[in-house]
Amino acid sequence: MDREAVAVQVLSPIPVTFCYQASAAGGAELAAAQNEFFARILRQHPTRFAALGAVALQDPDLAVDEMRRCMRQPGFLGVEIGTRVAGRELGDECFDRFFAIAAELGALVFVHPSDQDLPPRVTELGLGFGAGMPTETALAAAALIVGGALSRRPGVRMCLAHGGGALPALIGRLDKGALIAGASADSPDLPSRLAGQIWCDSLTYGRHTLAAAIDVFGRDHVVFGSDYPFPAMPEPLDDIVANLPADLRQRIRRTNLEESWRISWVSA
Repeated sequence: MDREAVAVQVLSPIPVTFCYQASAAGGAELAAAQNEFFARILRQHPTRFAALGAVALQDPDLAVDEMRRCMRQPGFLGVEIGTRVAGRELGDECFDRFFAIAAELGALVFVHPSDQDLPPRVTELGLGFGAGMPTETALAAAALIVGGALSRRPGVRMCLAHGGGALPALIGRLDKGALIAGASADSPDLPSRLAGQIWCDSLTYGRHTLAAAIDVFGRDHVVFGSDYPFPAMPEPLDDIVANLPADLRQRIRRTNLEESWRISWVSA
């Protein structure tokens, strides 16, 4: 971290450990073990790390219990979940209570795609990383927006991985679809307006793509993403944000997160 000039790192589960196809009891046990590991690191290095917890969302009640447990511990900012849960979309009403409690707790819900949810066509073409993951994120987000779940869950702080995936490229078309279906041009429920409630990270691998994400989600709703320690991390780590105006670069790298969660790290 010091070598990369990273003052604070937010730890999160590896998506392969979501294990939504496993039994709820087994998934909950794995989530708790991961969170205990994170908690130990946070206790040992409280000024250098924060964390997003794991939850077994195949059982929303167990997920709520584990999320509450995480949020009672110093340094946890929220939880990480996948784009689908054992075939169920995140907009399914069975998850409404989970998201309501997340809003009540002020927990960030970080949505990250998983290899296991990608269609065979994408993986067989070798496009899982390049096209499959951003498309999966965009589909999950679009379904939340167009299906009404986002409107049904006010106050939820949801952050999409990888600059929202392909959603910024699709948002105009989603608006047009809503207009064709009868929405008015000044409707607060147009997809482009609802998208402003969502957050994203900066890990787009392209500066033009990041600019599109900032335009869709807003300059105050973008946080720094690194994909550390995997091979997909940018080199240098801040390459994607390096050419942004200084104030915007600082917002993404630090102050958006600090201001929203009223947190500060003295070593930063």
